[in-house]
Amino acid sequence: MAKHLTELDIEKILGAIDGWQGKLTWDSLCDAVIKQIGKRPTRQSLNANKRIKQAFLDKKARLKGDFQETKTPPSLAIAGQRIKRLEEENLRLKAENARLLEQYIVWQYNAYRHGMSEEKLNAPLPVIDREASR
Repeated sequence: MAKHLTELDIEKILGAIDGWQGKLTWDSLCDAVIKQIGKRPTRQSLNANKRIKQAFLDKKARLKGDFQETKTPPSLAIAGQRIKRLEEENLRLKAENARLLEQYIVWQYNAYRHGMSEEKLNAPLPVIDREASR
């Protein structure tokens, strides 16, 4: 049975995708994240998660357009890898942010269409009485 992915597992997998070098496949990603999350996830469980799937597809598209880098000294190579990973993470987060903004616009329009006021939308969450649940 496949392990359910926690939010921490998802972040670790996204980090692995951001720093990926070379050919990217679902199976190679599953193999690569074993050490980070403790078990080998199935490609279906990775594909079922929207954030992982979109990051995978974005990274695969960027890798397809990449060119081969020239050789550099080891210290520069390490710094270059870190910069590349951070740039990839930045691109992924920008794309994720754009999708969230699109979702927000849909919600904003639907709230307006159904007559919800800004005061109702900004109302604080109810306080949960933790003592009652014991």
